[in-house]
Amino acid sequence: MTIHRPGLPEDLPPGEVLWGRWALLAALGATVDEEGRLGFRRTGRWIDASGLNHDDSGCTWWVMSRRGEGRFVLYGEDESSGVKWHRPPIDMLAGGPHWLPYEELRDRLEGYELGCVYWYEHGSWARAPYPDSLGDDGLDCGMSDFVDRACLLRELGLYIDGTVGTPGADGLLADAEAGRLAPALLSGGLRRTGPDGDPLDLRAITGALALAGLTG
Repeated sequence: MTIHRPGLPEDLPPGEVLWGRWALLAALGATVDEEGRLGFRRTGRWIDASGLNHDDSGCTWWVMSRRGEGRFVLYGEDESSGVKWHRPPIDMLAGGPHWLPYEELRDRLEGYELGCVYWYEHGSWARAPYPDSLGDDGLDCGMSDFVDRACLLRELGLYIDGTVGTPGADGLLADAEAGRLAPALLSGGLRRTGPDGDPLDLRAITGALALAGLTG
């Protein structure tokens, strides 16, 4: 699937599917420190109380949060976004539902830290209307890793043991997308180390998956 520039709500997979994909990849990079707190290694993706996070330590950051049953908000910025610099100004919160985290979003807006906002409910994504003169809102650079399922499977394959009798990448991803991932099944199918050569932290992975609600 290709994301348009600027992005269209229909470019994104259903909220639950996007959440499951992102959470699974974020969990695989999780660590636990000496005090038992969840952390993350160099993947730039992590899970915390606010939801799912992605930050490349450069020009892209994104957050996805649950806002109740069947409701999600996705917001962030990539340097390619022309939204916050557009003239006349674009109201990124126009038409937004009452449950959006308005205090957080307005703080970001005031600091010129926000490139776009999308929200999900009733089974579909939406965003504020854009003028025809807008070239890009950065959605492609932020979410393309989670939209193309084939790319996701290739990345997930770097963590999968792949021997006979262990879960395959496709099955694990499908379970994550459905929010029914079994920690024992996941841990049984993982390599001992990640693609960076560092050992995978099964305790942290299990904790991160639970925090994201993928394990019931």
